[in-house]
Amino acid sequence: MPVLLIGTLDTKGAEIQFVRDQLHSLGALVIDAGVLNPPQFPPDISRDRVFAAAGTSLASIQQAADRGQAIAAAACGVAAIARELHAKGQVQGILALGGSAGTTIGTAAMRALPFGIPKLMVSTLASGQVKQYVGVSDICMMNSVVDISGLNRISRTVLSNAAHAMIGMITARSHTESQPQADGRLPIAATMFGVTTPCVEAARRIVEQANHEVLVFHATGTGGLTMEAFIRDGLISGVLDITTTELADELVGGELTAGPDRLTAAALRGVPQVISLGALDMVNFGPPVTVPEKFKNRRFYQHNPNVTLMRTTPTENDQLGLQIAQKASAAKGPTAVLIPLRGVSAIDKEGQPFWWPEADQALFQSLRNWLSPSVRLIELDLHINDPAFAVMAARTLLEMIG
Repeated sequence: MPVLLIGTLDTKGAEIQFVRDQLHSLGALVIDAGVLNPPQFPPDISRDRVFAAAGTSLASIQQAADRGQAIAAAACGVAAIARELHAKGQVQGILALGGSAGTTIGTAAMRALPFGIPKLMVSTLASGQVKQYVGVSDICMMNSVVDISGLNRISRTVLSNAAHAMIGMITARSHTESQPQADGRLPIAATMFGVTTPCVEAARRIVEQANHEVLVFHATGTGGLTMEAFIRDGLISGVLDITTTELADELVGGELTAGPDRLTAAALRGVPQVISLGALDMVNFGPPVTVPEKFKNRRFYQHNPNVTLMRTTPTENDQLGLQIAQKASAAKGPTAVLIPLRGVSAIDKEGQPFWWPEADQALFQSLRNWLSPSVRLIELDLHINDPAFAVMAARTLLEMIG
């Protein structure tokens, strides 16, 4: 099986050809995503096929003469081709190189492939903000150092290193997959924040003692998005969703939102899930200057110089309870909601800065009001970080997954 090698052969032909030659031990399937000038060498998959896979044609794209439209169509086309080839078992890895357009196109194909397939993007943008390119995929971004415009002593070194890195990843992966699997443990997802760490760590140990593997996701927006993607892809057998704080950021406008679809994947797939209310007492911002002016009279806690926490209000907690109840009640699989009546985070308990019983009670009562009888509601006169709470969360999930 070859490596997919993606680039615009009208502008990056020499560089793509150089990388292709470096990959000779594996073989490369070159996909041309160029538009304007003829390719500098014949690709294995033509630009005509790329744009056809996007539901259009090269002639239409050239006639429109719209750079943004061309990039979007090329990204759609290479992603469709990558999925098709992977489904046929014809992809070992994927490597692309380019500037902003090439990075948009190459990473679209990479995000279309499942976790574990080696993915390497050599990009002029790799030293900056790359969230929009990587998303929740396991893409390696490699800085091109100089622009990808001609072969020179710098670009040759970078591109050669990229090719050899791809060879190494594929070779090591093939060797690993030839070995017997270490165990057959079920993968369990858990969500954690600094203020819920004691609970999640204790629950994790119990679940692992029951011979399951626990994948802990940091509830920072990206963590929640990644966990939801893993669940949708069928990689998770149970969920300890202890820390649902990303819902508060989505509702109020904090920086760590995981979007409106947080807390939906397990429900849709019928994956057993235990849901709790970890860190719903807070909305996350950066340094104090990043807090919007409209919140100036709210209650804050400076977690560190770069993290400012804002306490959620009774009204916001009432809305959060309704959201959780609606999403949990729609679940196709066994679901339980655990309420820690003495506080939902390390700083939400008596004597701590976010202790606000009325706000917590609004959250708890909303769940009682709206949760379907099909969902098991467990109220414990405990703080979320009390060891007994972790025991109940872990044991409840273990009962569900049998």
